Amino acid sequence: MSQLVLLLFPLLMFVAAWRDMVSMTIPNWISLTLLGLFLLAAPLIGLSWGEFGLHMAVGFGALALTIAMFALGWIGGGDAKLFAAAALWMGWPDILSYAVISALAGGVLTVLLILARKTALPPVLYTQEWSARLLKKDGDVPYGMALCAGALYLFPQSSLFLRVIS
Repeated sequence: MSQLVLLLFPLLMFVAAWRDMVSMTIPNWISLTLLGLFLLAAPLIGLSWGEFGLHMAVGFGALALTIAMFALGWIGGGDAKLFAAAALWMGWPDILSYAVISALAGGVLTVLLILARKTALPPVLYTQEWSARLLKKDGDVPYGMALCAGALYLFPQSSLFLRVIS
């Protein structure tokens, strides 16, 4: 059962990335489902109360930090909640790596979007509302894609994942 729950984390991160790319929104149900799945998985994985507490502290700390970033207009609200939900899964051992990898992925994504927005692209790319929004010169960056990339890269190496498969 815990292995099934671990498969749902990357799947939900991918769904969040997809939704952010096509609509520039990350639905609340994704972050809430990630929270619920972690609460379900923690006892199945055998986390001690101390380990559970550290994961929760990391999640709440990440939420406080990202809400502040949202209030400053640096990130979207969905990005803030998704990062906090992913941070809960990463926990203390892996949160810094997750933050750095996601930031690097976000930098690459931003550079690629800037280049695409300055390039004469085939008109067919502008026929869909989501792609036209994505390629709009002053458009936002769907940072959920970077958060997903960071999660997909790091999660198979995370202490939580390795604990389950060992």
